[in-house]
Amino acid sequence: MIATAATVLLFTTVNPRMPYTGLFMGGADLDVYRDGARHVMAGLPLYTEPVIHGLLYTYTPFSTLMFLPFGLLPGEIDKYIWMGVNVVLLAAIVALCWRMLGYRLGGHAVAVSTLLTCSFAFLEPVRTTLFYGQINLVLMALVLWDAYRDEHSRLKGIGVGIAAGIKLTPAYFVLYYLALRQWRAAAVATVTIAATIGVSWAVLPRDSWQYWTETFFDSTRIADEGHAANQSLRGALTRIIGEPTPTWLWLLLAAIIIAVSLWVVARLHRGGETLLAVTIAGFTASVVSPFSWSHHWVWFVPLLVWTVHRALTNAWWWLGTVALFGVAGSWAYQFPGRLVVGLYLFPPTWIPWDVLVNLYVLAYSAILAGAAVIARRLPRDRAP
Repeated sequence: MIATAATVLLFTTVNPRMPYTGLFMGGADLDVYRDGARHVMAGLPLYTEPVIHGLLYTYTPFSTLMFLPFGLLPGEIDKYIWMGVNVVLLAAIVALCWRMLGYRLGGHAVAVSTLLTCSFAFLEPVRTTLFYGQINLVLMALVLWDAYRDEHSRLKGIGVGIAAGIKLTPAYFVLYYLALRQWRAAAVATVTIAATIGVSWAVLPRDSWQYWTETFFDSTRIADEGHAANQSLRGALTRIIGEPTPTWLWLLLAAIIIAVSLWVVARLHRGGETLLAVTIAGFTASVVSPFSWSHHWVWFVPLLVWTVHRALTNAWWWLGTVALFGVAGSWAYQFPGRLVVGLYLFPPTWIPWDVLVNLYVLAYSAILAGAAVIARRLPRDRAP
């Protein structure tokens, strides 16, 4: 019933064919990925001039090598193919979360995963990922696959390294492995990241030099840091202060958040809550990143799988599940002349703007606090 309701909401709150907003009318980021790869293949500069739609390419040189297969997708229907791939990947992520929680993937688990996939498609970060043709689900799948592997696996760390090679934010999980004292995984991830830089530098020396000496340090290429869709600590501070956040203040608060989060993550992992631990790390990576679009917050997916898991033995957890779903849902609001999707973009009619526009950052604060309480109550010597 919940899956049916979520699917109906997904296709009725916003007409999927509505220009600029409808689910089937997007694909702009997919176009950028493909056009960036085509720039490289044609020998054109990647960072010093706009790509398609007048947008600037902001990802690593290695990402363009990974996006080369995108050029093989047939025109006109490429965004639908990529959307379908993302939906299948979402189902695989849900199934992987169940495995991390200790469930066997029998017919019942597959059916539940399918229903949850339909439900999670209504989450604003997931819908926005599907709408733009983004890669956040791919990156999260790589990280979760990495975290799921046995601690002594020689491959553990490669998933994080490849994800960070494509998009820098997953590099945060090197700290995650260090906090868990998984030294080999941290080393493998670091070496893999270095390898992605080395390979792209060998293939694309000019673009690599431009990126790592200039583009990497220019966060303004993405958008104004006070943009409402920048659901990061720095974005929230900028909106609250009313001017660009001093770097020292952002770094200080980010360091405090990282320290608290890593303590919580380490306690959760030692207490056997591996899925919750990696999920908290994923949220933290989005919070402390200088710029985090709302679609970076796909970590609501594993968190909701975890709360459903807890609700199976304690019905009170359904309240938390519903609350999370409400916060992260693709709720739409019609302004005169435009329509927005996501509660953080709603007008401040009954919630102050400073609260509403920073919704995901505030939700993270509550999630981290709740995880800290759970971590303190867990025995320290349970095997993950």
